[in-house]
Amino acid sequence: MAIVHAYNKLNDTTIPAQTPIPRKYVIIDSMTKSTIYSALDLRDGFYQILMRESDIALTAVSTPSGMLLEWIVMPQGLKNAPATFNRCVTHLLRSGRDFAPSYFDDGLVHSPAVNGKTDVEVHKEHLRKLLGLMRKHNLYANLKRCTFGASQIPILGCVVGKNGVRPDPEKIRVINEWPTLSNVKELRQFLGLATYLCKYVENYAGKIRPLLQLLKNEAEWKWAAECQQAFDAVKQGLTEAPILAVADQDRPFHVVCDASDFAIGCALMQHDHEGRDRVVYYQSRQLKPAERNYPVHDKELLARKYALAKFRVYLLGSGPFVVYTDHASLRTAVKSPHISQRMARWLSLFAEYDFRVEYKPGRLNVVADALSRRPDYAVKTADTNRIGVESVSAPSSSLIDGVKAAYACDADVKQLLSYASAPSDEAHGKLAPHLRARAHRYRVHEGLLLYSAVDDYDLRMRIMYEYHDASTAGHPGREKTYVLLTRDFYWNHQYKWVRKLRFNHFRHRRSVGSSSLWTLSLVFRLTVSGGLVSWSL
Repeated sequence: MAIVHAYNKLNDTTIPAQTPIPRKYVIIDSMTKSTIYSALDLRDGFYQILMRESDIALTAVSTPSGMLLEWIVMPQGLKNAPATFNRCVTHLLRSGRDFAPSYFDDGLVHSPAVNGKTDVEVHKEHLRKLLGLMRKHNLYANLKRCTFGASQIPILGCVVGKNGVRPDPEKIRVINEWPTLSNVKELRQFLGLATYLCKYVENYAGKIRPLLQLLKNEAEWKWAAECQQAFDAVKQGLTEAPILAVADQDRPFHVVCDASDFAIGCALMQHDHEGRDRVVYYQSRQLKPAERNYPVHDKELLARKYALAKFRVYLLGSGPFVVYTDHASLRTAVKSPHISQRMARWLSLFAEYDFRVEYKPGRLNVVADALSRRPDYAVKTADTNRIGVESVSAPSSSLIDGVKAAYACDADVKQLLSYASAPSDEAHGKLAPHLRARAHRYRVHEGLLLYSAVDDYDLRMRIMYEYHDASTAGHPGREKTYVLLTRDFYWNHQYKWVRKLRFNHFRHRRSVGSSSLWTLSLVFRLTVSGGLVSWSL
């Protein structure tokens, strides 16, 4: 039983102690490569510290008998008692902090196998050193609450073992047995415990989105079916939470990140000693209303910025690492001479880190892709991409006919068209040498050669006209035009073309006619019901 006194007036006049609290994840990360663990609980923690003689009178409390009780050891209830105790234990045991970190009254011993010694032999040496320090400074442990030589130990709400970190089963049991919520107070209590364990749950922010709507100002409490589904999803996510790897600073990190129309997600990962790709940390969040209006390119950069900020303690100064993205243009984003002010600010932040960007298609970038694209994040409106396609009429038949006619004027396209129509080893051998390596990427669809894009000024201007000046376009601004255009078309320096548009000049050229032929080939990316086709240049 612990006795706690109300030293309100004394605490009001006490100068707060400036002592940092040990960080949970710093302690856990220090256990990298360890395979055997022990946990010690210091007995009567505060009572092992004597009060300064001149301050004993300040601890006096009245008793039912009318007498005053003064403490000669540090009582519970003093403002600086936790900080004083933590500082004392940390100082006394500092010589063993490499293998025995402390967290207030908890001492943790972890050991790997080193220098030809087994982990058990090393662990015995570490225990002897720690117990020797405790004996020297008259610190005592509660034997009933100690664990020695275990393969895993519970620590600060999680279980740490040689395979990694997982949530404490006792806390998972409490969450799984949590009754259905009936008011905002109960919701805050539930989210308080669940959020403490969110590191282990993929797409946690997406799972709790319906619950967060109930916490908004002036929101009416209505426990709908989607709230119950979110409530159950959090429970299931914690129950099925994977064992995360303990960050190893001796191994390179890599980050996967992705953005959707309504969220961003990322994960910090490492390859373990067996070469397996292990997750160290999950992070995701919903986009703010203003961020949902960002161009796709900026959303992807925002996901990268979010990942670097969240994992800064691991990545800054850790050496070169890789950031994987499913947006290929981000590989050269820092080299573009035409960037917005927002992007310039982000690039100055990126400059602090030593990383390179590598492209990983969405079908392979499954972790970050799932974090950012959970349906729970989505705004309750029609799908943005579908609106973008269905609000633009299909290309005119004359435009497509012009494309087909232009094939006759391009020698490379004629060769590829012939090969893609009837591919064979013989046909491949007849191709020009510079076409052979990429010939397998082409195919023919309804008379159109897919994938290749041939440089033609007039045709690009006409396509941009369709997305800006056509009756269905609505004359969007530069950023909106770029977003709409990149959904269906691609060519090099596309943003530069949009920025320098001179639509009046194009209309003049159109009125007087043009003698040049359009030479290009199209890439069909998405087929939409109703006959509309999304296509790319």
